Amino acid sequence: MSPAHRNEGEISAVGRAAALLKEFRTGDGTLTAAALVRRTGLPKSTVHRMLRELVRVELLEQVGGTYRLGLLVFELGRRTPRESGLHEAAHPHMAALHEATRHNVGLAVLADDDVVYVDMFRGRDAPRLPQRTGTRWPAHASCSGKAILAFSGAEGPGTGPLRRFTEHTIIDRDAFAAELERVRRRGVAYDLRESFPNVVGVASPIMGADGEVAGALSMSGLAGRISLTRVEAAVRAAALAVTRRLAGERLPAAHPPSRSTR
Repeated sequence: MSPAHRNEGEISAVGRAAALLKEFRTGDGTLTAAALVRRTGLPKSTVHRMLRELVRVELLEQVGGTYRLGLLVFELGRRTPRESGLHEAAHPHMAALHEATRHNVGLAVLADDDVVYVDMFRGRDAPRLPQRTGTRWPAHASCSGKAILAFSGAEGPGTGPLRRFTEHTIIDRDAFAAELERVRRRGVAYDLRESFPNVVGVASPIMGADGEVAGALSMSGLAGRISLTRVEAAVRAAALAVTRRLAGERLPAAHPPSRSTR
């Protein structure tokens, strides 16, 4: 039962703090106290008291009348074994891709029905997107999410309705299952204006040492200014290099495409 439907006395202080922090997983990462009261169902006085304490211990930061996650959250997140190892293995390959193409390059893992971005290089000329390190995005509307789901053997995220973001978002579950089968055949996943009307992307899965999907590496840019067919091989090669690094093979960074691929 969610905090909004439980008596406050049944929720520990840690539970109340967690309820507040979880609300920062969606949107642009900033929320007001009023929004947190509305979303969690906790009393106004409790929310204000908890916010003061979370700011004091640096789990949140206050910016004017809004709150956002504090640096301590990201510092702790980087210490999580799965994400820290993946981040360390992927970072140099992502940097090489970004330097060569100037497009957005991202690293994501699956969390419930969303992907969480654990690293992000923003392209100088690439579109400004709400995704950044530490934020979530629905997996079905993400090339990274589709890549992870496909190679996890899934047919789709969860069981509820799939949210539409643009006219191109795949929201029919049978159509989405067919899309994941195409991803498995191709070895990469595309975002063809499914998250934003003017953005396209390509992602390739990263396999962990246990043979399971550890995450996905992606590249995105403005439709018409990035050729997915030309950068696909570089993204796939970088993801494979990260996979081998996680398996214990020490390989040099994959050679990315030249800047003429833009």
